[in-house]
Amino acid sequence: MTPMGFNRKDQASVNALRLLAADMVETAQSGHPGLPLGAAPLTYALWTRFLKHDPERPDWPDRDRFIMSPGHGSALLYAFLHLAGYPVTLDDLKKFRQPHSRTPGHPEYRVTAGVEATTGPLGQGFAMGVGLALAERSLAARFNRPDFPLFDHYAYALVSDGDLMEGVSAEAASFAGSQALHKLIYIYDDNRMTIEGSTDLTFTEDARARFLAYGWQVITVSDGEDLDSLCLALENARAEKEKPSLIVARTRLGAGSPKEDKPEAHGEPLGPAALEATRAFYGQEGAAPFAVDERVAKNFRERAEASRGIRLRWEELREAYKAKYPAESAELERRLKGEIPAAALEASLIEFSPAKPLATRAAGGLVLNALAQNLPELLGGSADLGPSNKTTISQGGSLLPLNPQGRVIHFGVREGAMGAILNGLALNGGFIPFGGTFLVFSDYLRPALRLSALMSLKVLYVLTHDSVGVGEDGPTHQPVEHLAALRAMPNVMVARPADAYETQALYRVALLRQGPSVLALSRQNLPILDPQKYPSVLKGPAQGGYVLKDADGGDPEIIAIATGSEVSLVLSALETLDSPGKIRVVSLPSFELFMEQSPQYRESVLPAKVKKRLAVEAGRSFGWEKFVGPEGRILSVEDYGFSAPAGAIFAELGFTPENVASLLRGLF
Repeated sequence: MTPMGFNRKDQASVNALRLLAADMVETAQSGHPGLPLGAAPLTYALWTRFLKHDPERPDWPDRDRFIMSPGHGSALLYAFLHLAGYPVTLDDLKKFRQPHSRTPGHPEYRVTAGVEATTGPLGQGFAMGVGLALAERSLAARFNRPDFPLFDHYAYALVSDGDLMEGVSAEAASFAGSQALHKLIYIYDDNRMTIEGSTDLTFTEDARARFLAYGWQVITVSDGEDLDSLCLALENARAEKEKPSLIVARTRLGAGSPKEDKPEAHGEPLGPAALEATRAFYGQEGAAPFAVDERVAKNFRERAEASRGIRLRWEELREAYKAKYPAESAELERRLKGEIPAAALEASLIEFSPAKPLATRAAGGLVLNALAQNLPELLGGSADLGPSNKTTISQGGSLLPLNPQGRVIHFGVREGAMGAILNGLALNGGFIPFGGTFLVFSDYLRPALRLSALMSLKVLYVLTHDSVGVGEDGPTHQPVEHLAALRAMPNVMVARPADAYETQALYRVALLRQGPSVLALSRQNLPILDPQKYPSVLKGPAQGGYVLKDADGGDPEIIAIATGSEVSLVLSALETLDSPGKIRVVSLPSFELFMEQSPQYRESVLPAKVKKRLAVEAGRSFGWEKFVGPEGRILSVEDYGFSAPAGAIFAELGFTPENVASLLRGLF
């Protein structure tokens, strides 16, 4: 092993991290001191000897990524960011867990410089790191050239017992092993304690054997206090060129405190007496809270300066690359900035034939492939449902270890990991990731989608088979409550288009907005709305709701509102009425987009004076009240479906032109 030159200054630096974290928790009277006290040596060895980073440029594209997957250990991360010179001040540390501080209770992306991902829900950080490693390999394959290794960085994470217990980590670890992501290195803080007691209560598996079976390299460090052994393990992990690595480091929860190896060290302040005893144990008896020796501060600054030099040399390499490969450089710069050329969107437009009904999932596949021809940053796939979701880029090739430039990701039956991996791809930059599954299985990926929303990540979730129209597969596969549940999530655009043209328009909106989008698409064929007859179908969907067909010769007496497959159902119902001219038909594919419009626009579509309204959607009615008002009616699905052909199900539940017409007549 290359001598790392660890000395008393390094040990003092480790202890400074520990005590700063403990002081933060004590001052806040809230937090988790146990992990920082035990895991400080693990992170110090990584951060000061291996991690490529620059506090002056936290967004440097070729920096190494570090994720604190057990986000409750955030105090340790903030202590390092402060000492390393990131814009996290001592005052910020003292405001730990206080309103609107840079040091929230769990790490939050976009809040604190140097925080690469929002973590806290255990397992999610583990899986997002897989996406980061996948992104690095893909960018390197696309843009690196001989003598120009623009992308050559690692994805590191600290992971915990809790992370390994969560099912999403099993999915992600299996995927990472199959993908041979050798630049993925995780340090497992093996302290063998949970909130309820020893891991012997619930977690007796052989984690080493488990990860070996996944195809990982597993390295054991018997003493997590041994900096040299930790560095040797990290060197061996970096030397591995075919497998991701898990370093299993034995640590002690609350190390050095009177609560060492006790569950209460996990999530409560040590208390004044125990904190003072901990300070004394680490040779700082009587020291003031938040005190840091100048030699320690200088040590962290010097380490950051050395890493900064690596970044400056990379900048020089980037300029030389720009001169030699101007086209590739321009594409890279555009992608990293997240810019989408209007010309690319215009070139991707498709004209559909109204004479040929088309499922919106099929239309979505056509739109996705047209966009992919002009936007190389589109990357994604499906949780083993590509042929059904229509989320395969036909000329993209499978993304595999031997084909790292492939654009089709085969996630396997791993919806949970898929969502988190998509988040990792988006966090890395340079990609617009998408993933597909059935709408009913959004339950499996909901935690990742929620983090997409919290971080305002541009991730496209293509969720097909959007209603009881799934048919014969029965209630287990028929989403009923899912649209309402997804609409309840802040900062998510949920769109249920009525036809191919709406699908195309809403795909474009999803690409241009900041934040995740859900495209809920039909299994069954739907009529294509003829732009000659319904011209508003081309631009109206981008506003979330619009007048598709207005009342004849004046203000409407009734407004019929629908989404998805029920829009054409309402239009069919009008054809059976004697006086359809008094009815306005509104397509409302996205509640969220519609509510973002001005009050004047919303009033022009749904005028308050028109009280007679009917909403039609093959899902729960929850959320529709604000659009129909107290005098309106809702045709919805309020119970689970059943196994039968789609037509039979819709007929029994009242989703027929005749029943809709009857409901409209009842409003006159």
